[in-house]
Amino acid sequence: MTSARRPTLTDVAAIADVDKAIVSRVLNSDPTLRVRDDTRRRVLAAIEQLGYRRNAHARSLRVRRATAIGLVIPTYDNPVYTTVIHGAALGAQAVGSFLLTASLGTLEIAGETPADLIATGRIDGLLLAGHSTDVSDHRQFGGVPVLCVNRRVSGFDRWLVLDDEGAARIAVDHLLRLGHRRIAHLAGPPSADTADRRRAGFHRALADAGVFDAPVVEADYTSEGGAQAASRLLSLTPRPTAIVVANVASAVGALSTLRQRGIAVPRDLSIVAIHDLPLARYLEPALTVVEMPLIELGRRGVELLMTTPADSLINEVVRGPMSLIERDSTAPPMDAGR
Repeated sequence: MTSARRPTLTDVAAIADVDKAIVSRVLNSDPTLRVRDDTRRRVLAAIEQLGYRRNAHARSLRVRRATAIGLVIPTYDNPVYTTVIHGAALGAQAVGSFLLTASLGTLEIAGETPADLIATGRIDGLLLAGHSTDVSDHRQFGGVPVLCVNRRVSGFDRWLVLDDEGAARIAVDHLLRLGHRRIAHLAGPPSADTADRRRAGFHRALADAGVFDAPVVEADYTSEGGAQAASRLLSLTPRPTAIVVANVASAVGALSTLRQRGIAVPRDLSIVAIHDLPLARYLEPALTVVEMPLIELGRRGVELLMTTPADSLINEVVRGPMSLIERDSTAPPMDAGR
């Protein structure tokens, strides 16, 4: 410990020689916690020794009104989360609260985790977006409502996701209507639940159309990853005539690779991406996308978080509105009708 760093839940747990979940539950006066008196005294003594800030949300829980809602996203680099934040802020405003946001990166710099954020008393409910936060031990949250947004987690039955399978199906159906049959998928990372669902929707849509041999390459939801994955797709024989890309950032990289290889879009190869961002319409060519309800995802997440008991199951899919925005990156294949 140094004086420059604020003490964390981990620091308290280390001095008290207990698990972080115990510290959080003591701080939050969890009525279900069963520990010996000397254990509780050690935790409180460590809190006092370190000057750790006590939980301040007890009153708001008693009166069933939130004063602040937290939203932790993987990174500020992904512009998709800007829209999710907007929706969550609208949802917080609707319940008379306000929204605090953080990224996992900024928390790590401060030596904190999402559980630390709760234990300080700054928030009365937490939305966890993305696929990186560990929620395997829900006790670490000390009874404060927590909801995973845009991902499902094994063993944690409180999640809200988009209809990623449906979005992939819309993209595939668009390409099929144009006459494409050699369709590939530039997917997201295998560790991402969103990527799994988009991949499943891609395969099911093609299978329903009688197409079973559809190549898939994985990337990491970044432009650099999309550029590299596009190179692998171009090495296939026969080469795909169309690609469904898992997100706009990957599509930006894919378009760069195609341009460098002298492959014209959409004359030689069509591209459709999932999600829409303002920059998509200004790319060259303007990118065809499947627009998903990101604002509704954030708004609904806050609504569920603050109207559902902390121990209640939440398994919900936001299914709409979703729509295809057809721009200039898709067209019939050159050999259509031959």
